[in-house]
Amino acid sequence: MAHAKPVMTAVAGSAGKCPICGRATALDYRPFCSRRCADVDLSRWLQGAYAIPARPDDDEDGESAETAESPKKDDPGPAN
Repeated sequence: MAHAKPVMTAVAGSAGKCPICGRATALDYRPFCSRRCADVDLSRWLQGAYAIPARPDDDEDGESAETAESPKKDDPGPAN
C-alpha cells in the first residue's frame, strides 16, 4: 500500500503567505500553499493575465524604423 507524502507546512514567521489565497505556504509548493494554488497561478501565466503591457511604438531591437532602414556607411547600396 502506497502512502501519500505528507505536505510540510512552513513554520510560522519563516515564510510568507500564498499569493493566491493568503494561507500559510507549504514547503513542497512554495511560495504557494497547495498544488491547486500553484496550478491557478500557472493558468494565469498561460492565459496572459500577468503580461506586462508595452507601448505600441516600442520596437523589439530598441531602434526606430527610420534608423533601421537607413543605409550604413560601409554599405555600397543595391547592386545593379
